[in-house]
Amino acid sequence: MIQTVATEIGGRVISLETGKMAKQANGSVMVSSGDTKVLVTVVAETESKDMGFLPLTIEYQEKMYAAGRIPGSYFRREIGRPSEKEVLTCRLIDRPLRPLFPDGYSSETQLIATVFSADMEYDPDVLAMNGASAALLISDIPFENPVGAARVGYIDGQYVLNPSKKQLEKSQINLVVAGTRTAVVMVEGRASEMPEDTVLEAIFFAHAGIQPLIDMQLDLREKAGKAKRQVKAPEVDSVLREKVEAAAAAGMAEVVSIAEKMARADRYSRLKEEVLAQLDPETAQNKDQIFELLSGYKKQVMRDRIVSKGMRLDGRSFEDVRPITCEVGILPRAHGSALFTRGETQALVICTLGSERDEQHLEGLAGDVYRRFMLHYNFPPFCVGEVRPLRGPSRRDIGHGTLARRGIEGVLPESDIFPYTLRVVSEVLESNGSSSMATVCGGSLALMDAGVPVRTPVSGVAMGLIKEGDQVVVLTDILGDEDHLGDMDFKVVGTSEGITGLQMDIKIVGVDRGIMSRALAQAKKGRVHILEKMEEALSTPRAMVSEHAPKYVTLKIHPDKIRDIIGPGGKIIREMTTEFDSKIDVEDDGTIKIFSNSSESANALVKRIQQITAVPEVGKIYEGEVRTIKEFGAFVQILPGTDGMVHISELANERVKKVTDVVQEGDVIKVKVIDIDNRGRIRLSRKAALGEGEE
Repeated sequence: MIQTVATEIGGRVISLETGKMAKQANGSVMVSSGDTKVLVTVVAETESKDMGFLPLTIEYQEKMYAAGRIPGSYFRREIGRPSEKEVLTCRLIDRPLRPLFPDGYSSETQLIATVFSADMEYDPDVLAMNGASAALLISDIPFENPVGAARVGYIDGQYVLNPSKKQLEKSQINLVVAGTRTAVVMVEGRASEMPEDTVLEAIFFAHAGIQPLIDMQLDLREKAGKAKRQVKAPEVDSVLREKVEAAAAAGMAEVVSIAEKMARADRYSRLKEEVLAQLDPETAQNKDQIFELLSGYKKQVMRDRIVSKGMRLDGRSFEDVRPITCEVGILPRAHGSALFTRGETQALVICTLGSERDEQHLEGLAGDVYRRFMLHYNFPPFCVGEVRPLRGPSRRDIGHGTLARRGIEGVLPESDIFPYTLRVVSEVLESNGSSSMATVCGGSLALMDAGVPVRTPVSGVAMGLIKEGDQVVVLTDILGDEDHLGDMDFKVVGTSEGITGLQMDIKIVGVDRGIMSRALAQAKKGRVHILEKMEEALSTPRAMVSEHAPKYVTLKIHPDKIRDIIGPGGKIIREMTTEFDSKIDVEDDGTIKIFSNSSESANALVKRIQQITAVPEVGKIYEGEVRTIKEFGAFVQILPGTDGMVHISELANERVKKVTDVVQEGDVIKVKVIDIDNRGRIRLSRKAALGEGEE
């Protein structure tokens, strides 16, 4: 039976329909708004798998036919890896849903969101997020707490719920907020150096706005919901737990007091063996259960140490940032480079400058997009002391790189001021938490080291949360273990004036306004401290780009001369590109942009182009090569591709019997243009040039 519910949000109607399509899935919802339609399905295996984590897979796919387009790939179909946009949307869907599944649920679950129709006015990602929650809610999968999601903008001092793509072009804020009935569970997006209070208000404006979406999902569940599977909470062997904790007590106190990450991990590994040795042989055989109990005990001891004793793993106070060192210009051939180290997290960040041809071409539902600024984040296994195959960037890598890019791109110069294409690559060399924020700091320094005139430096800090009952602790610059064992990872990027990027994930039901306000205020303090440390290494951008960076020159020619630059079949421009080792971009209006590896090559290329496009002028003296000799005179090339004729009577002041008595083929002589007829034929005179000073 087909069931449909609808509500209005941000001036648009959003509807959910089930019972018509994909009926063999555990849950299936078509979410619609305007001409945009996204089908979300969820399927879960009937058997549970004890994998130690929730085996949840999220897929989001944009079909090109949804926008009436044919894919540009060779195969003319959507194949291969998902696009960056699809990966980022998968993460948007996954992060608010995952913490809300009940403990003990471990059936392999797959959620697929497919964009079937796109009206090009609004991004389908928020619809997919709401559809995902609704599909889970009406299925038999044990998911009971609906999540609503909305995008919020800030235009002309007013908050706008679910703004259109056109509205977002002039919006100072672009945040995606997901929440339950009572709390915010996820935030992701950018801002234009906005104050903390303004950003906070935007988040809770969105949270209030999503309440009708939650009501709509609950209404659909009443009409079409299935009975939920019963999930038993994991049973804990209390006797075994007491034995494990008693055996581990002294060693665990030592583990949580070790500041260094690898030393702490090594001591914890030895503690596992010590605990096994203290248990009787029969009990010790159940290693998996013992180690799971030991892990829970470690989490309990660490959290209690922070909440009750005010002591973090590395001895810092709650608001302290780890020691920071910054170095710039450490890679001699890179256009810009920086090594940013914060505690045991280290990122080597490199900036490369290129021409317009180096822009990234992205194909999506909205059409072709060219990205001038790219930021790529790499997290190799050695940075955490692991061994694993290199498989290319993961979804996490893409997400962290995008967060850093959004945080930085707002301070970059416009292309008419600084026309280079910019690529920043972050190589994480060590990681103990906040490597994405190290990427932001190192990226800002690398750009300035490359001579990019950024408006102001940018830094980032990751905030954590430990919540035990009514006791709440907000941590600045969290360690890896504080992230893993804590309740929140809240990354805040910005300048000294305001926020430029946000990303918040939680592991509890949600956070309220008071906690978020406290976290933002504490993050600003940490962010400003980090900026001060960065300024000690480099306070302003370099005055000049690196000697190894391409040199940029522009000149303007008459549009009619473009064909002379290109040549037949592109022959001339290819020859010049090779000869001068340069990139040449020619625009329809006659603007020529030259990117060359050296100033000498750039200047020589400019001279060549000026020669090719120059127009002979009557009365002007040129130096040219004698190309052909005839009985009646000589033909001289005065400009590339432009010859004129010197009659025998114009070769010298005296009478000349033979042309070869005065000039030979290959001679370079000075001549004066004395006439250009209506057919463009050029008359030259060596005699006139001699009269103006040639000896």
